[in-house]
Amino acid sequence: MPYDPRRHNRQSMRLPDYDYGQPGTYFVTICTADRAHLFGHISEGVMRCNDIGQIVEDEWERTPEVRSNVKLDAYVVMPNHMHAIAVITHRMVPRGESQFAPGERKFESPSHTVGAIVRGFKGAATRRINVHRGTPGQSVWQRNYHVRIIRTQRALHRIRRYIKNNPAQWHRDHDR
Repeated sequence: MPYDPRRHNRQSMRLPDYDYGQPGTYFVTICTADRAHLFGHISEGVMRCNDIGQIVEDEWERTPEVRSNVKLDAYVVMPNHMHAIAVITHRMVPRGESQFAPGERKFESPSHTVGAIVRGFKGAATRRINVHRGTPGQSVWQRNYHVRIIRTQRALHRIRRYIKNNPAQWHRDHDR
């Protein structure tokens, strides 16, 4: 595919000086490669996961088993993307390091950030999906992901409602 600056100009939507490893509540959206409908279909406003969609759900639900500082909140797997709320409950101290005083270190180990959570999930889900389909090395996910920091209870309730109602609003999705 030839370079197209409108399509290939990746601008990070993340806050440049924000520590995405600190305790907090995060709303993430992860899309399939080329927005392909891989995970099932919407029927009468309800998401019906196929086998691949079930793998995605299973891997997302395993996240707290893999990362002890993460709790899951609302999520939905859609035909070509997923929305989820993940809560980082406490800061992880990298193995072999002691806790440092405030201001001594700007960012936590990258292995304990929202990015690491998404990267680990996408990798695990991709491996299982490719084994299931017999397509080793095939891309499942779009590069990157979207994340929003949830700062208030009001925003948390609004995003939970959005996630819950997402299948019923599928007909309005311009990227479907």
